[in-house]
Amino acid sequence: MRIFVTGGSGFLGSRLIPELVKERHEVFALARSIRSDQKLKALGALPVRGDLEKTEGLSLPAMDAVIHAAARFQFAGPREPYFRTNVTATRALLDAACAAGAKAFVYVSAAGVIMDDRGSPIRNADETAPTYPNSFSAYLASKAQAEAAVLAADKPGFRTIALRPPAIWGPGDPFSRQIPEAIGSGRFAFVDRGNYSFSTCHVDNVVEALRLALDHGTGGRAYFINDRETTSFRDFIAMLARRQGLSIDKVRSMPYRLAFILGRLMEMGAALARSDDDPPLTRSMIRMIGGEMTTNDAAARRDLGYVGKVSRADGLATYGD
Repeated sequence: MRIFVTGGSGFLGSRLIPELVKERHEVFALARSIRSDQKLKALGALPVRGDLEKTEGLSLPAMDAVIHAAARFQFAGPREPYFRTNVTATRALLDAACAAGAKAFVYVSAAGVIMDDRGSPIRNADETAPTYPNSFSAYLASKAQAEAAVLAADKPGFRTIALRPPAIWGPGDPFSRQIPEAIGSGRFAFVDRGNYSFSTCHVDNVVEALRLALDHGTGGRAYFINDRETTSFRDFIAMLARRQGLSIDKVRSMPYRLAFILGRLMEMGAALARSDDDPPLTRSMIRMIGGEMTTNDAAARRDLGYVGKVSRADGLATYGD
């Protein structure tokens, strides 16, 4: 199969491409720089020059399938860039995929598209839960709108599917990399002590689901995918911290509402300073990791044959990769 991948040089893509190559697929991947070209070639993919922020006239060589894993992911900043990269580019890629003869389009969405603005707990949610395309979080709103565009594009001969992983973890994930400095500097704090259930998905389990979705699943629908084990957010962070020789015993905690207000103030400060970096605390960050969030992936297990083969213990072992 000829497969086109976006986000191929990123955290998820760099685990996905070698698995596709192992299965003897011919993999092409979007690259916007010479450095990306080199990394993609090392992974076994053929680079195709392009940029999701400049999609006018986007075209692809003949393809059997597209896996769209690239996205703008930050916790703060102006809204327009999120919608340009995550929504406008997704629509352009859908058109380009159709023109290239692709029969399947698999989109990496996010479990957070069902998070409301009130911070309501999410317990064992399935795909009937509403999404929030006008969320205060530009990231979540843009992902919800892009997902809707993908699902609406499903038609005979062009099967579209969205996968909704929750917190993706594994070797090289940004969150794990930032933990040592955040804990060491005292900038990391739990919300409500982190004692709430929290679904996760190891990066290799996301790869498993993506490979399955190329051939399985009902077109025009989204699927949650999780690790087999559910944990608390506190235990999840403790696990990642221990892997790096750190303790969370002295990490402070604050109530959700206070954290949300502080996040808003820090966003305002970053905007006044015209900083391109996320401030230490933001409302989107608090919404995404500051409360109960568990989802039900029974549909993916039924329709895709998804298992989530990497256990918590197996996932920790991959940090030696």
